[in-house]
Amino acid sequence: MWRLKVSEGGGPGLRSVNNFLGRAVWEFDPDHGTPEERAEVDRVRREFTERRFEKRESQDLLMRMQYAKQKHLQVDLPAIKPVDSAEVTEETILTSLRRALSQHSSLQAHDGHWAGDFSGLMFIMPILIFALHVTGTLDTVLSTEHRREICRYIYNHQNEDGGWGTQVLGLSTMFGSCLNYVTLRLLDEVDNNALTKGRAWILSHGSAAAIPQWGKIWLSVVGLYEWSGNNSIIPELWLVPHFLPIHPGRFWCFCRLVYMPMSYLYGKKFVGPITPTILAIREEVYSVPYHEIDWNKARDACAKEDLRYPRSLLQNVIWTCLNKFVEPILNCWPVNKLRDIALKNLMKHIHYEDKSTKYIGVCPINKALDMICCWIEDPNSDALKLHLPRIYDYLWLAEDGMKAQVYDGCQSWEIAFIVQAYFSTDLVNEFGPTLRNAHEFIKSSQVLENHPDSETYYRHRSKGSWTLSTADNGWSVSDCTAEALKALLLLSKFSPNLVGDPIKGERLYDAVDCLLSFMNKDGTFSTYECKRTTSLLEVLNPSETFLNIIVDYPSVECTSSVLQALIMFKELYPGYRKEEIAKCVKNASKFIEDKQRKDGSWFGTWGICFTYGTFFGVKGLIASGRTYENSTSLRKACNFLLSKQLSTGGWGETYLSCETEAYVEATGPHAVNTAWAMLALIYAGQVERDPAPLYHAAKELINMQLETGEFPQQEHVGCSNCSIYFNYGNYRNLFPIWALGEFRRRLLAKN
Repeated sequence: MWRLKVSEGGGPGLRSVNNFLGRAVWEFDPDHGTPEERAEVDRVRREFTERRFEKRESQDLLMRMQYAKQKHLQVDLPAIKPVDSAEVTEETILTSLRRALSQHSSLQAHDGHWAGDFSGLMFIMPILIFALHVTGTLDTVLSTEHRREICRYIYNHQNEDGGWGTQVLGLSTMFGSCLNYVTLRLLDEVDNNALTKGRAWILSHGSAAAIPQWGKIWLSVVGLYEWSGNNSIIPELWLVPHFLPIHPGRFWCFCRLVYMPMSYLYGKKFVGPITPTILAIREEVYSVPYHEIDWNKARDACAKEDLRYPRSLLQNVIWTCLNKFVEPILNCWPVNKLRDIALKNLMKHIHYEDKSTKYIGVCPINKALDMICCWIEDPNSDALKLHLPRIYDYLWLAEDGMKAQVYDGCQSWEIAFIVQAYFSTDLVNEFGPTLRNAHEFIKSSQVLENHPDSETYYRHRSKGSWTLSTADNGWSVSDCTAEALKALLLLSKFSPNLVGDPIKGERLYDAVDCLLSFMNKDGTFSTYECKRTTSLLEVLNPSETFLNIIVDYPSVECTSSVLQALIMFKELYPGYRKEEIAKCVKNASKFIEDKQRKDGSWFGTWGICFTYGTFFGVKGLIASGRTYENSTSLRKACNFLLSKQLSTGGWGETYLSCETEAYVEATGPHAVNTAWAMLALIYAGQVERDPAPLYHAAKELINMQLETGEFPQQEHVGCSNCSIYFNYGNYRNLFPIWALGEFRRRLLAKN
């Protein structure tokens, strides 16, 4: 039976800056669990499979079963289901909150954070499997039980038409279908009905020849596509002067760190071992014999299901020049000496990224690619040996099977929000131990030093920051740092006897210094770094599938988070960098106002979608001193949200809002969308003006609450690049708790 292990190391030589704090790894123990517990696991797995087309999202039940056994929690407060808004009282809300907080506190790990399912993308597991296959380590890393659960997940998320999507949400794509089909075959799955349907979908939609760019590269690496069918990704681009806007060091970190090893693999024209299985798959995923495929024609092919970013005329000209002239010249003597220099330079950057992230990588995509590059350089290298145990950091298990996460978790991001949610309830005295443990986790997760030689390797300042996940990940993020700082400032207002000792002042100053270092020239904030190059370069985006990947664009959410944190800090430490903070607040609040759409909403970059963006837009403006009375922006925002409230009282928005850039209403209310809308209205003074819509919304949330005290897992609400959608495992609870807590607090203040 599987069990989750938290904050533990694994593997000789594995390194950590804080004793693996926050690391969560699933391990199989054949002797673990009673017959009754194993039967219960089988039951929830079976029920998910039977209902998989009705509900695609898992409820993360295996983790919940483990914690229920360890903590023996009993929710004693009876559920109250108000029929009418008039039945929502302060006492009703208080009962709902206590039930939710009791259950949610029981899910806290012993190290202070809340683990959870941070998945939703269907192409992450395949690329990890491809990397293990190519490096000959598949059997070393993945046990029979791992393989069984990975296959379970892929089969469970096959669409009814036989294909697989790029993510759990959405229709089948060539990218998702080819990668998952090949993964099953590499895991020794042979002809069955699911594979037959998958193969039929691939062949009927243009075959693997029509896979988009990232798919072409991955299939080339494993030997299922020819490098001649790829557009050039020349490694020599890394040798151009850094002051040029096209230098990859100026690209968004995800873009450059993914294309860095891709360009190394392209420069090497590397192909993994051609096994009998690979030869068989070649005959399965193409409509003509492999040796008859026209790779020049395939280079420009992309299935319509995948094509989100069609190539521009400029791109066509550039790729034609690169493919027909530049690449052939770069492969001729003596110019090919330049390629050797470029490849060696890339490996220096790859090794730096691996070491500075403790072999986790900024994300699983570049980790898998880096791992292959290290193996090519030296199959017996220490680098490869250190990569392997960090594969487990990305694997998560639930009743739908074993999946690969978007990141190595979102520990620091979610815990900062959880602390703020708990404080909104005014029940801190009842949950002191929970908050004390969370406090210690946040303090211990701060990045304390800059990475050595950071400028040489295009890394932003990291001292004083927080990452999205763990300190070992090492990649500082502006809004993660801001929300962690807000949580610490809140905790500092309470007795150390209740929530633990406050963080040292100098570390708060480090956090503020780091936040101000993230500021763009116009006072806005991006994600991992400042915006380093012009947005015009987005026209060169070669991915065909993912939008806005070249530039680290400023967003309303990041800008709002930093703005709120700096204002909160200024209230407690008014003298520190006073002028710079004042200038930042002025520019950031203006940016938020300027980004508001005509209908009063803000587009959400990192959550779905307009309810998320509007929550951050409103909260930022309120923090900067705007009010409903003096701000046209806030009045428009409230009118927008009220116009989208469903007749039942809640809000429901689907991921299609991100793709159409217009609000797309879901078929029913969503607990998290409802909470975001409620919070925006509450902060904008709706309780004081007219609380009726909020009573209506509170009734909806309370009625959605489960018998356990939790709120339901619904459609995923995390997103990135307007193209990929994933789950934040704790959003389902923390935001409804926050909304109900803040509503109750405002009602008490009003009365």
